[in-house]
Amino acid sequence: MIGVLAPLPVLLPLLGAAAALLVGRHSRLQRTVSIVVLTAVVAVSVALLLIADANGAAAVAVGDWPVPVAIMLVVDRLSALMLIVASTVGLGVLVFAVGQGTADGDDENTPLSIFHPTFLVLIAGVSYAFLAGDLFNLYVGFEVLLTSSYVLLTMGGSAPRIRAGITYVVVSLLSSLLFLASIGLVYAATGTVNLAQLAGRLGDLPAGTQLLLHSMLLIAFAIKAAVFPLSAWLPDSYPTAPAPVTAVFAGLLTKVGVYAIIRTQTLLFPDGALDDVLMWAALATMLIGILGAVAQGDIRRLLSFTLVSHIGYMVFGIALGSAAGLAGAIFYVVHHIAIQTTLFLVAGLIERRGGTMAVDRLGGLATASPLLAVLFFVPAMNLAGIPPFSGFIGKAGLLGAGIADGGWGAYVLVGGAVVTSLLTLVAMSRVWTRAFWRPPAQAPAADTAAAAARDAGPDDGPDEAPPGTDEPDDDTPDDETADVAEPAGGATSTTQARRTGRRGAWARHVAVATAAPEGGDGRPSGGDEDREPSLQPLPGVMTAATAVMVALTVGLTVIAGPLYGMTDRAARDLLDRTPYIEAVYGEEADR
Repeated sequence: MIGVLAPLPVLLPLLGAAAALLVGRHSRLQRTVSIVVLTAVVAVSVALLLIADANGAAAVAVGDWPVPVAIMLVVDRLSALMLIVASTVGLGVLVFAVGQGTADGDDENTPLSIFHPTFLVLIAGVSYAFLAGDLFNLYVGFEVLLTSSYVLLTMGGSAPRIRAGITYVVVSLLSSLLFLASIGLVYAATGTVNLAQLAGRLGDLPAGTQLLLHSMLLIAFAIKAAVFPLSAWLPDSYPTAPAPVTAVFAGLLTKVGVYAIIRTQTLLFPDGALDDVLMWAALATMLIGILGAVAQGDIRRLLSFTLVSHIGYMVFGIALGSAAGLAGAIFYVVHHIAIQTTLFLVAGLIERRGGTMAVDRLGGLATASPLLAVLFFVPAMNLAGIPPFSGFIGKAGLLGAGIADGGWGAYVLVGGAVVTSLLTLVAMSRVWTRAFWRPPAQAPAADTAAAAARDAGPDDGPDEAPPGTDEPDDDTPDDETADVAEPAGGATSTTQARRTGRRGAWARHVAVATAAPEGGDGRPSGGDEDREPSLQPLPGVMTAATAVMVALTVGLTVIAGPLYGMTDRAARDLLDRTPYIEAVYGEEADR
């Protein structure tokens, strides 16, 4: 049974991507194919989790090659749990994207014919990374998801997205290069890249060689997981993407890196040589990330910094190296995937409803849309760790594991975790009080070009504004600004053409940002006291998908007891290592 089911979380999305490409001109059929495929992946993932929890780890040799030459797919409690969470979140985001495409009419900024197959390939890469039984195929899984993420991140081709995409691509390629070099060195030192075989061979290497290989792998995975100080790329990369893309990136991509760290620390290097380094990295990640979040005025950037910050909680549990610490880390990974994805979906609804992501320019959303207020408030409090939500349960488990450790480093981490949780509450409360609770009349009017620049991004403005002003000189008529000086030979200067185009976009953007709102009679209102926010209705499918995701986050609280029991069993298997090795080789096999 496991031999049939194990490859399906990878094969189904790949086949679905091919089918989605074939029917790309029929958007409704393409959406149906994508949703059916991901629903099937969720069902298969549930079956794998039930089998792994009941019978223990199991492995499949793809192509019927002998071990360790074969491509191994290994299903244990950890990988199966990650599969079901990833596929469920992926399905929720996909439905949200379908609703967004329907609401926006599939315009050129929402190319769903490209989105659907690329999204399915991303899910296939994530699934393959979770199931891979050797380092090289773990690398392949990373590259599959990263290649598709490059397309998703730059979808629409706007300047901010391309700029963020370049940063993301460069950082990802550097981490992948380091990962590949590490794989080469591991193979040179041990003669294998099979994880089960490496568990027996790495311990025979000199301590210095082990430390070098361990450090290289950990750095590569820490970049992908956005662990401080290797996390600076994330806040500038994620906020520019479309809402569904940002949501799935925030929920899944960094967690694949966290999964790789867990697998490496427990299976390959169980001696804990770098646990102290991980502890300090966890503390810095939590504090630096949340301080960055508190300083943000844009909701998506704020959530991006909280994403970085709460990676520190997971690294905290891994660094402890105990069963309680690992159980808390795994539980928090599950919680955080669901919560962070949901919050980014809610952020997409806030932008659609209020027309901006700037907290200082929003107001009155709780009155204008009580449902949206509830959809934000519940996961926000969950992220902050307010009882009785799953965020509180996960943090309590990690804090308890830290106190049980008894070391002074663990106590410092416990203190840092408490401070981070309090500052998360401050950041979430700030968004709530300003965007939702504050009356709209108290929100400052968007009456300067500087406010428009914050929303539009630096590339949307002119190269240079007149001294002493916040906006470009608008004295020149549009027909004159359209004239571009031509150099000798009649060829239009590319630089001047680009500058003119940016100035035209800037002028249009400033005109929208500075326009007085209309009153009920169609005329501009008299002043800020009469100003109402330009609110747009929320599409039903997008709102329903987000509501289901919020319900899912609340459901984690309901099933917290059984779920924590499963994560505890998964943690004990990880520390034992025997179940994983025996699943690959069998009890009597020569390792």
